[in-house]
Amino acid sequence: MATYTASNAIKKITTGDESGSWGNSTNNNFDIIDRAANGFVSIALSGTSYTLALSTTAVLSNGHYKAIKFTGTPGGTCTVTLEQNDKARMYMILNSTNQSLSITQGSGANVTILAGKSAVILADGAGSGAAVTDFTSLVSISELDGITAGTVSASKAVVVDSNKDITGFRNVTLTGELDAATLDVSGDVDIDGTLETDAFSIDGTAVSATAAELNYNDTGAAVGTVVASKTVTADANKDVASLRNLTLTGELDAATLDISGAGDIDGALDVGGALTNSSAAVKVAGVETIYVPAGAMYPNRTNGCSSITQVELSNGPEIKVLDFDASSDENAQFTVCFPKSWNEGTITFQAFWTVTGTNTGTVAWGLSGVSIADDVSINTAFGTNVVATAKAFSGTSNDMTVSAVSGAVTVASAAVDTQTYFQIMRDVSADSQSGDARLLGIKLFYTTDAKNDA
Repeated sequence: MATYTASNAIKKITTGDESGSWGNSTNNNFDIIDRAANGFVSIALSGTSYTLALSTTAVLSNGHYKAIKFTGTPGGTCTVTLEQNDKARMYMILNSTNQSLSITQGSGANVTILAGKSAVILADGAGSGAAVTDFTSLVSISELDGITAGTVSASKAVVVDSNKDITGFRNVTLTGELDAATLDVSGDVDIDGTLETDAFSIDGTAVSATAAELNYNDTGAAVGTVVASKTVTADANKDVASLRNLTLTGELDAATLDISGAGDIDGALDVGGALTNSSAAVKVAGVETIYVPAGAMYPNRTNGCSSITQVELSNGPEIKVLDFDASSDENAQFTVCFPKSWNEGTITFQAFWTVTGTNTGTVAWGLSGVSIADDVSINTAFGTNVVATAKAFSGTSNDMTVSAVSGAVTVASAAVDTQTYFQIMRDVSADSQSGDARLLGIKLFYTTDAKNDA
C-alpha cells in the first residue's frame, strides 16, 4: 500500500502497485517536487483570512509552491493560515497587497509581512503550538551579524526597527538637505550657516514670532533691567527696574502700590482694602453718623412731649431728657444740615433712652423727615414715619437703653444745600412701657458719595 513523504506528501509507490497508473502517480509526484523546489504562484486575496492548502495524499496544492506572491485588496490585515500544522515548511513570500499579512501555523509565534515587503519564513510544524519564524531576520552576514533593529552598532549595517526608528547615531554629515517630518535634538545644535524653516515649534506648539520679534529679547543687560525697544524680563525676585511710563487700559492688580512721586488719577479710585496716608487710615465715602442730643430738640406745640429737663442723678452725669408719656403719641422736632457729600438717600436711626422706674415694658420710637431748600416754604409735610423695633427696658431705673437700628427712612424732598427737619415720636400703640420714656438723643446714619464737601 502506498505511503507519503512527511513534508510534501509525495506518494511512495510500493512494489507491484499502481498497475496501469504508475506513470500518472509518478508525474504527479514530479509536479509536487517541481513546485517545492522552484515553483512560483500568484494568489489574489479578497478577505482578511486565507488558508494555504497542503494535501496529505499527493494532491497538488498551492501550499506546495516554494515562492508565493499575494496580491489583491484584503480590506484589512489578512491572516494566512498554513494548513497541516504538523508539517515543517519554508516559503519565500512577496506581499503585493495593500495590507499587512500575518502568517500563522499554530498558537506559536506568527510573522507579519508589511505591504510591499517580502520575507523567507520557516514554519516549524510543531502541531497546535506551531510557530512561524522570519528566516530573513536570522540571516548572518558580517555587517548584519549581532544587529539589534533600530540600534546603531559600530562597523555594522543600520537596520530600522518595526517603527522605522534608529537610535545611537554619533555623527552624521550631510552634503545635501535633511528632510524630516519633525526634528528632535536632545543635545546642542551647532549650525554654521543659516537656519531656514517654514515652521518652527516647541513641544508641539508653533512659534509664530519673526526674527525681529525674537531679537527684542536680546537686551544685553541683566534681567530685571529695562532696555529701550527690548523685551521686559523680570529678575529672580520677579522685580523690574527703570520702567518710565506704563499705560494700562484695564485694571492694575497689585499686592502693594508704592508711588514715590505724585499720583494722578482721572477716574474713580476703588480701594477694596484699607486706604492709608503715612500709615494712618484715610476716611472714604460711605456710612456716616450724626448724634443729635435731646437738648437740641424741642417739643411739638401740639401733641408734644414735655420740655427739656435736666435730671441730677445720685452719681456721675446729669442728664437732659425729653419725657414721652405712655398715654398717647407725643412728638419732638430737631433740625440737621447734612454735609454736601450726603447722597440724599434714605437714612436710619437709633434711639438712646431710659426710664425712671422698674417696668420692663417696651418702647417704640418713630422718625420722619423733610428737607427744605432755599426759597421753599418751610410749611411742608414730613415724609413717612418709620417706627423702629420696640426695645424692652431692663427694669433697673435710669439704665441706658439703646434701640436697634431702624429700617430705611425716606426724607421728603431730600437734596443738597437744604435744612432737614425731623420729627421723633413715641408710638405707644407699638410699645408696652407703662412709665415715661426719657429720650436722651438720636443717632442718624447717612451715606456719603463724595470725598468731601467741596
